[in-house]
Amino acid sequence: MDGMSGTTGRTALVTGASRGIGRAVATRLAGEGALVIVHFGKDETGAAATVEEIRRDGGTAVAVRAELGVDGDVDTLFAGVDAALDGRPLDILVNNAAAAPAGPLGVTTRAEFDHLFAVNVRAPYFIVERALPLLRDDGGRIITISSVATRMANPTQTSFAMTKAAVETMSRTLATQLGPRGITVNAVAPGATRTPTNGAAFDVPGLTEQITAMTALDRLGGPDDIADVVAFLASDAARWITGQVVDASGGLFLGPRV
Repeated sequence: MDGMSGTTGRTALVTGASRGIGRAVATRLAGEGALVIVHFGKDETGAAATVEEIRRDGGTAVAVRAELGVDGDVDTLFAGVDAALDGRPLDILVNNAAAAPAGPLGVTTRAEFDHLFAVNVRAPYFIVERALPLLRDDGGRIITISSVATRMANPTQTSFAMTKAAVETMSRTLATQLGPRGITVNAVAPGATRTPTNGAAFDVPGLTEQITAMTALDRLGGPDDIADVVAFLASDAARWITGQVVDASGGLFLGPRV
């Protein structure tokens, strides 16, 4: 490991790490030397695959199950986290787990709306609260996955965008609160990111071409594109960055490409 990553010997909790961006983040941090706690909600097989991939590459990981958005979710999660840490501090918290967009105004039901906010806002808020006594001073990291939906007017994702705007605000205010402890707090906002689990959504004829035409770097993103940004923010090299939302969309919807 080079001095850039600063994660060797450190511990990390990545929520929603059984697949997609979460898996890429977990394997990236483990590859830099961190012990990674792989959280999952229901996909036990996927979480086991994440742990297996990390261990196969010489890393250290343990899976912890907790369904988010339900009563007792944080208690369940941290019972597993405490056991995995075994007295060690937590160095890196990555709030990645999220419920998918439920639909536009007039379609989203009250139950779907409440579920979105329970998973995407309430869970990370109280996960951070519970993690604070465990997070080490002078180098602790909190990174939450947001979305470019917060800066784009997409009527099909109104409630989803609202949840991501909430965690961006949370990140900025926590950065001020936790700065004296030497803990940085940031958010990462992916754009259109193709993963093994959502690939079918991009197979709609013409959709990929439409999105790439609106993207400065002229392609869809991949999980590793996001994981690299998270790993940087978790590293010592990002020690002077806090309270920021890092756009990791390849320049989606910046303006007309002429």
